[in-house]
Amino acid sequence: MRSPAEARWIRRIRDDDRCTTKLVCFAHAGGWTSAFHSWGAGLPRDLGVLAVRYPGREDRLGDPFATTLDSLADDVADALTGLARHRLVLFGHSMGASVAHEVALRLRERGWPPAALCVSGRRPPHALDGLRKLCGTDDEIVADVVRYDASRAVVFADPGLREIVLPAVRDDYRLVDEYAGGPRPALDCPVYGYTGDADPEATPEQMSRWADTTHGAFRLRVLPGGHFYLRAGEAALLADLSAELGHGAPGVKAAS
Repeated sequence: MRSPAEARWIRRIRDDDRCTTKLVCFAHAGGWTSAFHSWGAGLPRDLGVLAVRYPGREDRLGDPFATTLDSLADDVADALTGLARHRLVLFGHSMGASVAHEVALRLRERGWPPAALCVSGRRPPHALDGLRKLCGTDDEIVADVVRYDASRAVVFADPGLREIVLPAVRDDYRLVDEYAGGPRPALDCPVYGYTGDADPEATPEQMSRWADTTHGAFRLRVLPGGHFYLRAGEAALLADLSAELGHGAPGVKAAS
C-alpha cells in the first residue's frame, strides 16, 4: 500500500508488478507531471514510469511551494521510501536535474542508492558559477519561458491560464536562483547526461562536468535541438534510456 507521502508526491504514469525498474521523472521549472505522460508508450513494458508531483500545481494547486530546492529534495526522498526495495532510476530535466541529483544523494545516505541518475539540460552543482538569474517581473519571466518553449505562449496569452500557471513558474525560478550548488559527495551509480546541441543553458562541455559527480560510469549524449530538445527528440531519448538501463526496446538510435 502506498504511503500518504508517496501518494501526494508521486504519480504513477505506467507502473505495475511487471515493472522491474521504476523510472522516477523530475520536470523542469514550472513543469507538471504531464511532461512525461507519453513516456509509458515509448518505453519497454517492464520499465515503470513515475513522475514527481511538485507542489502548487495540478491537483496540488493549494499546497504551499517548497521553501528551498534542498527541502524539496528532502520531501521527495521521504516519499520514495516505500519504493526503495525496487530498482530506481532518477531522470531530471533542467531544474529537475538538480532536484533529482539532490534526491539521489539523500537516497544514497539512507542506504538505498539509485541504480542510475539521468540528468538533462542542466549544469552540475559545482559548475553553476556565472549562470544567469531567472527571476524578474512577471512579464520578464513569461518572456523567458516563451523564448525557450514557444508552445507556452498560448497558455500565457490566456489570462485565466496565466493566473494558474505563472505562480509555479515564478516560485521554481526562485528555487533555482537561490540554489547555491557547490561540491557534493560523489555518487557510486552511473550518471547519464543528455542535452541539446543548441542549448545555451547547458552546452555539451558544461554537461560533461557531471562526470565529476560519480565514482561510477559517466556518458553524455547530445541530441539535436535546444533546451527542450526532448520533445521533438523524445523517441531518440527514450530509445537511449531503454538501452542504457538494460531494457533494450527497439527505437531510434540516439546521436552521440
